Order: sequence, then structure tokens, then C-alpha cells
Amino acid sequence: MQDINELRTITFFENLSEDDLQKLATISRKRSFCKGEVLFYEKDEPRYLTLLVDGMVKVYKTDPKNNEIVLHRFTSGVLIAEMAVFESIPYPASAAFESDGSVIEIDFIKFREHFMCHPDIAFNFFKSLTQKIKYLESVIALNIVLDSTARVAKYICENDEALSMKHNQLAQYLHMTPETLSRIFKKFLKLGFIKKEGGTYFIENKEALTILFE
Repeated sequence: MQDINELRTITFFENLSEDDLQKLATISRKRSFCKGEVLFYEKDEPRYLTLLVDGMVKVYKTDPKNNEIVLHRFTSGVLIAEMAVFESIPYPASAAFESDGSVIEIDFIKFREHFMCHPDIAFNFFKSLTQKIKYLESVIALNIVLDSTARVAKYICENDEALSMKHNQLAQYLHMTPETLSRIFKKFLKLGFIKKEGGTYFIENKEALTILFE
């Protein structure tokens, strides 16, 4: 049984009454994970609505050569793979922790029966689905419409954390080899689009970078 006091602090459930929180606590449980542990595997049958409490989770697929293709990274306060749970279909990808963290797992059959009729819960649930769709649209645009140089330019302009990411991680996220990413960074440095101080990169000419992808 999940601690009701923690449920009370989660934005997703902030408008529930005390009775509803008590009921939610009886169908929920908290699980802790260490860095590298798998949350679920592709094709597993989902049983729980999963809310990431803390830590970072990557959702990924594995190609025929056993290479990981990272589809998304999630941080605390979000639902993970709620569409698979809602549609009662196997998970379309795997998920694993990239740091120590924890999730709250909620029995979805009981949750749907008791809470999906609650206006605030239904709104938050479908808002979460909409955000996933918007993200998917951006991934398609980033990886199909743009070439590798424009892809890097767009991502570092629109994501503050991008320049502090390890190159292997950033390359994996942008679906390119680390060597390709390194060549693009060297080109940006030479053109004065970015600069490097110590071990950290900074954007020097955002307007020039923006021209590459607009």
C-alpha cells in the first residue's frame, strides 16, 4: 500500500479528496530501482499505470544488431507508457533507469473503474497522452525531415541541457554515431556557432544555428 502523504504531493492527484486518496493508496505501490535496472521490457503485458517519482528513465528499442535506439528520456512527475496500459497492448518498447529512482505503480483496472470518471484525473491523463503525441511529432520532424547537421543545431538550440550531455548520450538520442556528432561540433566550433570553455560548450551564435534548420 502506497503512502498517502506522498500521493498528496503529486501534481497528478492534487485535486483528489481525502477519501479518494485513501482509495488510491490501497491500489498503489512504490518500487525503487538502481541505475541500469529495467522497468519493463518490450512485449511485456502492462498491468500498472506507472508514475515516475524520481530519477531518469530511458525508453528504447533494440535493433537486429542489438544496438539501443533511445526514443525518449523521462524525468520525475510523468506517466510512462500510459497508452499501452490504456489500450491493453504489450509495451511497444523497453524502459530502464539511467539513475537510481522510483516509481508508483497503480493497478490500472481498479484505477479506471474508480478514477477515470473524475474530471481532473481524466484531463491530466489525456493531457499526458497529448504531450506524448507532440513529442512524437517533434521526433519525426527531427529525425526524418532534417539532415544530421540541422538536427544537431535544432536540438542544442531548443534544449538547454543538450550541450552538457555526454556526446555518446546525445548522439544516441539524435540517432547518429558519436563520430558524426563530433565532426558536427568541430564544424560549429570552427564557424563560431558554439564555443568551448574548459569541458563545457556554449552557444555563441544562435541566429546562425537557427538558419540551419528553419
